[in-house]
Amino acid sequence: MHRSTIQIAACAAVAVALHVSGAAAPPTVDAAFHAFWDAKNPDAAAKAAQSVAASGVSFDEARARLERGREYSKQVKRGVVRLQRRSILGEFFYDVDVPDTYDPARKYQVRVQLHGGIMMRETSQPRGNGGIGALAGAEQIYLLPAGWRDAPWWSLAQLENIDAILDAVKRTYNVDENRVAAAGVSDGATGLYYLAMRDTTPFASFLPLNGFMMVLANDRLGVDADLFPTNLLNKPLFLVNGGQDPLYPIRFVEPYVGHLRGSGVDVDYHPRPEAAHNTAWWPELKDAFEGFVRDHPRDPYPAKLTWETSDRDLPARVHWVVIDRIKPAGAAEPRLEPDLNVFSGAGSNHGRDLFGRSRPSGRVDAVRRGNQIDLATRGVSELTLLLSPDVLDFTQPIRVAANGRLVFDGMQQRSLATLMKWAARDNDRTMLFGAELHVTIR
Repeated sequence: MHRSTIQIAACAAVAVALHVSGAAAPPTVDAAFHAFWDAKNPDAAAKAAQSVAASGVSFDEARARLERGREYSKQVKRGVVRLQRRSILGEFFYDVDVPDTYDPARKYQVRVQLHGGIMMRETSQPRGNGGIGALAGAEQIYLLPAGWRDAPWWSLAQLENIDAILDAVKRTYNVDENRVAAAGVSDGATGLYYLAMRDTTPFASFLPLNGFMMVLANDRLGVDADLFPTNLLNKPLFLVNGGQDPLYPIRFVEPYVGHLRGSGVDVDYHPRPEAAHNTAWWPELKDAFEGFVRDHPRDPYPAKLTWETSDRDLPARVHWVVIDRIKPAGAAEPRLEPDLNVFSGAGSNHGRDLFGRSRPSGRVDAVRRGNQIDLATRGVSELTLLLSPDVLDFTQPIRVAANGRLVFDGMQQRSLATLMKWAARDNDRTMLFGAELHVTIR
């Protein structure tokens, strides 16, 4: 279980504290929110959220304060800031490259940039001078994690690391939560496919440069999870590959680009026939790259979602849908299409699976239209829908159908405890939930 798929266990449910005789007086609303905003991580925020719930604040006021967010300090470092995060695997170094003109009163786009050469690095050490260097684009904050042989981008350790350091940056700098893009070169690009298939919720788009999704199918790489290409349907991709690249040339990559496009993935593909395994093309493609990021902000409440997961990674979350339990897929369950794990390209590989499966899996396709939510599932027995007053009318009944059968039709009450629980977890002013609806699929 990792932070980005979901941490129902790590972020314990926030219960409204009862004020009993002889107990300490509840904190004021201002004091409770001050402690909440000062929390250093989601676990600390979850504890502070209990004080917010005990302060007597109304749901509407708490929601308004969460939408406004914290006040960001002017007294923060700018330029290259070299940092580290401690983990059971050791020190995870990372750098934050902040514009010298950073103004805490405005929101900033963030690019999470994953480097290449993972297997050539034996330890986590700071890289170079810590800045974005030649791959600089539009004015933004750059977040540059470090990966190495024992903590490659295609590992649970790095999923947790990227989530944790992105959360830390959001607590210090005024980040535009809906403009966080993930980019990477070579191994970093390959790692982006893993990230997009496992942890899409925080990101607006994925931009793999000189990488290849199918590297993740190599058993020698030691990928630590089953992978589900259908999950790529949730976010757009910007791809660059070179014709003279000795590792991932266009002729190897393009059939799979065609497969993704033909299956419905939003792919902006830029083949460079003359390019080798480098980014010499960056000056020519920089404007297209940044234009793609600008034109594809994240929708925090997508009306359409699909997610597939193995039983190892439960509970598993994509935005407002959480898969809690899976079961063996029944013969009567619908076949969900498209299944991007089945290669649709021409030739001898047509119809074969891209990635093998070692464990049982479940999938849900969710569509929201007004107060109606329609679910199509395979191998899922229980799930949770996170309901936001930003997109649902809580004064009217909410209807949920699963596989054509009505499973819920009724009112939902807004919950301050739920609002604060997910606000503590997500640290996101634009993605707030007022209720949880648990659904059992029979």
